[in-house]
Amino acid sequence: MWWPPWLAAWLAWACGAGRAAPLCASRGLCRAPPGPNASVPEPGLCPRGAADLCAWPLASDSLRDHFPIDVIQENYVRNVRNCVFSVVYPTPFKSRVRLVAVSKEVLENILDLDISVKGTSDFLQFISGGNVIVGSIPLAHRYGGHQFGSWAGQLGDGRAHLIGVYANRHGERWELQLKGSGKTPYSRNGDGRAVLRSSVREFLCSEAMYYLGIPTSRAASLVVSDDEVWRDQFYNGNIKKERGAIVLRLAKSLFRIGSLEILAYSGELDLQRRLLDFIIQEHFPAIAMNDSNRYLEFFSTVVSETANLIALWMSVGFAHGVCNTDNFSLLSITIDYGPFGFMDSYDPNFVPNTSDDEKRYRIGNQANVGLFNLSKLLQALKPLLNPRQNQLASRILEEYGEHYYRRFTELFKTKLGLLGENEDDNDLIAFLLKLMEDTKADFTMTFQQLSEITEYQLKELHIPEEFWALQDLRKHKLFSEWVTVYLLRLNRNKGDSDTKRRTRMKTVNPRYILRNWMAESAVQKANLNDFSEVHLLQQILQHPFQRQEAAEKAGYSLRPPAWAKDLKVSCSS
Repeated sequence: MWWPPWLAAWLAWACGAGRAAPLCASRGLCRAPPGPNASVPEPGLCPRGAADLCAWPLASDSLRDHFPIDVIQENYVRNVRNCVFSVVYPTPFKSRVRLVAVSKEVLENILDLDISVKGTSDFLQFISGGNVIVGSIPLAHRYGGHQFGSWAGQLGDGRAHLIGVYANRHGERWELQLKGSGKTPYSRNGDGRAVLRSSVREFLCSEAMYYLGIPTSRAASLVVSDDEVWRDQFYNGNIKKERGAIVLRLAKSLFRIGSLEILAYSGELDLQRRLLDFIIQEHFPAIAMNDSNRYLEFFSTVVSETANLIALWMSVGFAHGVCNTDNFSLLSITIDYGPFGFMDSYDPNFVPNTSDDEKRYRIGNQANVGLFNLSKLLQALKPLLNPRQNQLASRILEEYGEHYYRRFTELFKTKLGLLGENEDDNDLIAFLLKLMEDTKADFTMTFQQLSEITEYQLKELHIPEEFWALQDLRKHKLFSEWVTVYLLRLNRNKGDSDTKRRTRMKTVNPRYILRNWMAESAVQKANLNDFSEVHLLQQILQHPFQRQEAAEKAGYSLRPPAWAKDLKVSCSS
């Protein structure tokens, strides 16, 4: 094991010296240490036998056992070396904490907890960083990254704590991480906190993406405090007081491209190899650990799966906003929801992040950014590859564009209800997107209304008034020409019918997405301790493809309000 002596000593104290594994036969909640600079609990702060979570087997030893831990136990900002994690405890809020929302599906189907646990004080303390489960040592991950195209050096979990790994009844292992839970050695100039505004958005969007069928981290809970957190939201000198909040988020792994980059840049190649082998063994079961080309196979998988993920983003009009290498998962899932946005009007230059002055992460450039990030992953892997493997890896990277283009085409063909292969399908898709760009037609509702309109209505160019996105599209002088080509292509669908086509399209074209104006409306109410719209959106976005009375009443499928055009989001969170 790689535990430093102080950690082994503390574990012996916490669980009883000389006791055999498992370390804590009697489990409970251990109060987090007071003060931002505390690193381990003070003696006597660990009550035994907490009622609701005491038998819940959360632990972090699966990570601690595999890697050296930061030898410095004090919690202060510094340059960290020769480790993957630092042990650091969450900093509890000083004021009262309120539960804003929980995901019933995450609690019951991933964490094996009954939904009734949300009403217990132990649970509230646990998800707000006030208590930790005995036997699970909170960790902050060390990583680096390229930010907006430039190497930024050490970054790391500056306001997040990995509070344990849970193995559920399905045989899945999930990492649990609190975001906004206090300072760590990686906080740089930050205060370790997250505000309610950004936390509402992350909680809602991570769950919304899951129900859209897009690989993503999950959100189990959201809490808010009355602690004051000061933010310059748009970096214009207008500093405002906001409230601190914490999201409990989950992923099967939170390792990212920057996890490997920091080790390569620091010359810690043995540790990099150790981390890479762990990731492959835990999360890439199709790759044999005795395969001398396993790193090559790993890279090939990440390349194809990253292309798939970005194509999926594009299929729902999602712009991540901050596609730095430290925000790109090695498991190719969507992580680190910050200044993201779903397009309203179709615009390949859509940039949700006002901090992105150069529009590097505009939605139409996400595929190119994916290629850039993968090139940085390859750069980090090169010291572990022999010359032949490096050549092969470069060829694999060259195939990224083909992977992306093929998956993008597949997804948009499905969105249009096209079956089989036709060499003109790419032109048909591009034709439609050009019409949408020229008319500023709504991306989501154009495809959704194409799912509802009949072929006869299209043929007659009879667009019902409620199909407002198609009404906009119809204004283009080439709309009738596109309709003619589209209907001819649909007629080539073998064994298909108009009813089948519409039914099929409705299952892939959402009616409801988390538009910025919807999230902003929920945030404004939440700031007044009215969490009703957070709950409504959470409920609606669990069924994005189904027409819902509550959503229609709220106007979620109508044309976005005029004030939505002036909304801005930034990296300040």
